Amino acid sequence: HEGSAAAFVVPAKPRLVADGEGTVVDVVAVMDPLSKPAQRLVVFLQSLHAAFNAHLSVYLNPVPQLSELPLKGFYRYVLQPALQFDAARGTLLPPTAFFASLPEDQILTLAVDEPEPWIVMATYAPHDTDNIKLANVDRSTLYCEYELEHVMVTGSCMDVTQQAPPRGLELTLVDVAGRADTQDTLVMSNFGYFQLKSNPGVWRLALKEGSRGAAIFKIAGQYALSAQGIGEAAATVVVNSFRGEYTYLKVTRQPGMEDAELLQEGAAAEAPEPSAEAAAAGGDSLWGKFTSLLGRDDAPPPKTKPAAESEAVATRPVTLNIFSLASGHLYERFLKIMIHTVLNHTQATPHSHVKFWFVKNFLSPQFKRVLPYMAEEWGFSFQLVTYKWPHWLRRQTEKQRIIWAYKILFLDVLFPLHLDRVIFVDADQIVRTDLHELYNMDLHGKVYAYTPFCDSREETNGFRFWKQGYWHDHLRGRPYHISALYVVDIKRMRQQAAGDNLRMIYDNLSQDPNSLANLDQDLPNYTQYLVPIHSLPQEWLWCETWCDDRSKAKAKTIDLCNNPLTKTPKLENARRIVPEWDSYDQHIRAFEEGLNLPAY
Repeated sequence: HEGSAAAFVVPAKPRLVADGEGTVVDVVAVMDPLSKPAQRLVVFLQSLHAAFNAHLSVYLNPVPQLSELPLKGFYRYVLQPALQFDAARGTLLPPTAFFASLPEDQILTLAVDEPEPWIVMATYAPHDTDNIKLANVDRSTLYCEYELEHVMVTGSCMDVTQQAPPRGLELTLVDVAGRADTQDTLVMSNFGYFQLKSNPGVWRLALKEGSRGAAIFKIAGQYALSAQGIGEAAATVVVNSFRGEYTYLKVTRQPGMEDAELLQEGAAAEAPEPSAEAAAAGGDSLWGKFTSLLGRDDAPPPKTKPAAESEAVATRPVTLNIFSLASGHLYERFLKIMIHTVLNHTQATPHSHVKFWFVKNFLSPQFKRVLPYMAEEWGFSFQLVTYKWPHWLRRQTEKQRIIWAYKILFLDVLFPLHLDRVIFVDADQIVRTDLHELYNMDLHGKVYAYTPFCDSREETNGFRFWKQGYWHDHLRGRPYHISALYVVDIKRMRQQAAGDNLRMIYDNLSQDPNSLANLDQDLPNYTQYLVPIHSLPQEWLWCETWCDDRSKAKAKTIDLCNNPLTKTPKLENARRIVPEWDSYDQHIRAFEEGLNLPAY
């Protein structure tokens, strides 16, 4: 507001006056009180006053007219300038955020807005932090604990020979002290960006041994605050603060490789999948394997009952990789049933083994606690993966849209580099066939395969938006596909840089808040001209909203999608549409009760 800025005058006497006359800090803040930055700034200013004995003045400069409520949440900035101790016991008090007088009848979500380099996970949460309704809670105070698991090593990589990011270049990060497993990732074309999980210590950043990139490139230099080893085969990165580490890595081409293509179909660009023994010992891994003070994100299934918070990994080669994600206790309940239906219909042979991949960011502590027991009892393995949303990519703010984004935006970098193919199955999906058939399907050179929406149920014709208006014109006869089930050829996705293309188009489309209404579906369907989709036969996915009742008998999977006509709750739909749903649910509940785990 230029008019108000011109009339701005700093007062002679600040409103919050420091004690005594010894202050050298005079802070003047101008803020919109109904903005998100103001929520963060208030506590920061108070801390400046307390820590530095600062004079403090605050001017409120609100927006004169609003079209909608700008603040839709409550915010606490956890900042303690000095250590605090329990007065009775003398123990150190952890940093704490306390919310009081919250509305009791609205559904609330609790989340942490952590610094950019941090990966923070909930370790204790008795209640569903995605669906908090205080009116239904039987205690006066809800309590949740979070833990800082990792700080990130991030950076940009540049091919100095061609002055362009070497997209698809495979990097590894090795703990020099041998306390953590090797991390690996790809360099994106977007700013040459890469990220790797780490913790305080000394790490070696190198080209992945045996990869195509290692045959074409060599490290030429590195710029970082704590960088060492310039000109060597690997660069040394020292993580010595909670700020993480950002490094600018330069690579140059080997003699005779000036025109060699890094992304080349059919090239031996990736090392073969490690043996089961190597996997159990902790071989190459991107985001799921690490050692920390509390344990690992993968471990061999024990012969006895697994300890809480331990995790399972394959003891024989994996033949079927299933990827899924869920947030909230209700969808975790559906997820357990989905796991059970996959295993019940997977042909049990000595050579078959199922491995599930879950995004750790969204799972509750309760689900992570019971998961190892499920794996031991039902004979599958699992790995928890995560990826930090890059700072340069336009963010989503609503929890559901963030989950949708993780289904499609980071598939090329979310998994270890040795993983070639994975099937995504929605948490609320019921599987009625052996998914090996889909996993081994010929995709005819395409990156992924989806099932087109049904058009046999006439009652919902008016809701088929893809058959009219913008989508009808954009698709030009191509089908619009549903995102509840799809198979991804990750190796081909990396070779074709499809992930980079998806992120580039997403960043452009998401400038319009009305675009990508169904992000996980709209994005792959919109980009069919650039990243073609192989259409699966209709029987691979049945949804009552769009498919008629006659086709249900042939359905290989059933999706509990929402019905715009009835708008009935998902649990009610599950019991009505899937006769066996209740028996699955009761079996899992009985199994969990039999574990006799201590209550939260």
